Amino acid sequence: MLLAQEPISNPIGPKFSSGVGFFQKFIPSLIGIAFVVGSLVFFFVMIIGAIQWITSGGDKAAIEAARGKIANAVIGFVLLLTVFAIIKVIESFFGINILILDIGILKIQ
Repeated sequence: MLLAQEPISNPIGPKFSSGVGFFQKFIPSLIGIAFVVGSLVFFFVMIIGAIQWITSGGDKAAIEAARGKIANAVIGFVLLLTVFAIIKVIESFFGINILILDIGILKIQ
């Protein structure tokens, strides 16, 4: 008597499908993770710059280095927010969702 065999799957891991299903989950997750990582980098660079400024002890070169680090962190965060705003403007202008890419049978969500 032959028993029907079930496909082998990982019981504790995520359920990834192949092909289109994988990309439907991967692309939006990747974009979301990129925004989170960018925000965390801003936060830590800002903290490091502030600590450098506090511990500079009045040294002009150290203060300028800390000020430059803080300025770069703020510029990076503004760029991150600008990209997010541009994505939202494009979505509202064209009536599409950037995170859902629908090209015929290929629908990435």
